[in-house]
Amino acid sequence: MAKRIVLTGGGSAGHVSVNLALIPQLREQGWAIDYIGSETGIEKELVEGLPGVSYHAIATGKLRRYFSLQNFSDPFRILKGVGQSSKLIRRLKPAVVFSKGGFVSVPVVLGAWMNRVPALIHESDYSPGLANKLALPFASALCTTFPETATAIKTDKAVQIGSVVRPELKEGDAARGLMQLGFDGEKPILLAAGGSLGSRALNAHLRRNLDALTERFDIVHLCGKNGLDDSLHDRSGYRQFEYVNEGMADILAATDLVFSRAGSNAIFEYLALGKPMLLCPLGRKQSRGDQILNAESFVRAGYAEMIDEDYWDNERFVAKLEELYSKRNRYIARMRAAEESDPLALLLQQIAKVAG
Repeated sequence: MAKRIVLTGGGSAGHVSVNLALIPQLREQGWAIDYIGSETGIEKELVEGLPGVSYHAIATGKLRRYFSLQNFSDPFRILKGVGQSSKLIRRLKPAVVFSKGGFVSVPVVLGAWMNRVPALIHESDYSPGLANKLALPFASALCTTFPETATAIKTDKAVQIGSVVRPELKEGDAARGLMQLGFDGEKPILLAAGGSLGSRALNAHLRRNLDALTERFDIVHLCGKNGLDDSLHDRSGYRQFEYVNEGMADILAATDLVFSRAGSNAIFEYLALGKPMLLCPLGRKQSRGDQILNAESFVRAGYAEMIDEDYWDNERFVAKLEELYSKRNRYIARMRAAEESDPLALLLQQIAKVAG
């Protein structure tokens, strides 16, 4: 009988991407795969229907660091999710649970612990998120992306493996990407992305500077859910999408430069593909500051430049992109020199080790 694994993680595409990289490899190794996610999250959209994967939805509640009336009702949804996860895991009898994080993952890790099933957590950011901090006491190990993370959390459960990037992203074709976008390739391509959920602030900053930017670049803009601007549909040198799944590898292959938030999964994908980045991390007023730490780490390593949203300047924004492009070969050389061993293989080894 094949060993069974339960995957979990959701709330954003970043909390699903490592699972998407794992699934084909796990299938090839003969694992039976179940995925526990939310009833309406992006993980359901990305995972449900994948061959060889059974999707199970549970009740979830968001873990917030700020006041909201939902903070009073969500604990009951989380408790319901714990009960549902525990029953599912008892029935499925997996050898191991792998959690990519996000608010949906906490009930699943707790459900595994209640059934004495070992759980492995993956943390992509420089500093662990709230969900992973809550789940860590109930897990067997924590796999980290940044080497500094393993040192900072001061636990013998930490194992540094590096960044897990979906192999298919490296198989893109630039010519197909240009065809998909309708660009002729005469100008360099700037990819602007605010994460799978989008960023209204980044969308606004980019669009405010379209006149200056389209003189120099053709722009593909991943603007997130409900982020499309109908008035710009026919704008020359500009293509906008809420989110791209099919054909993203080709678009990335055609991309010369990236303007992005600093979510770890995304920036490590750009690093693996050798795409110089101008990062505008989510500020401390809107987050725990994890993206700032991510961006600062990449700037120190020479992979990216950074711009502060709280002190935004349009002329400086355009100038930084121009300078980044003019010096792109320096950044690409540093990124190529940083190519590491195969983190996906290391993660698969860690899963097998924890499963026993």
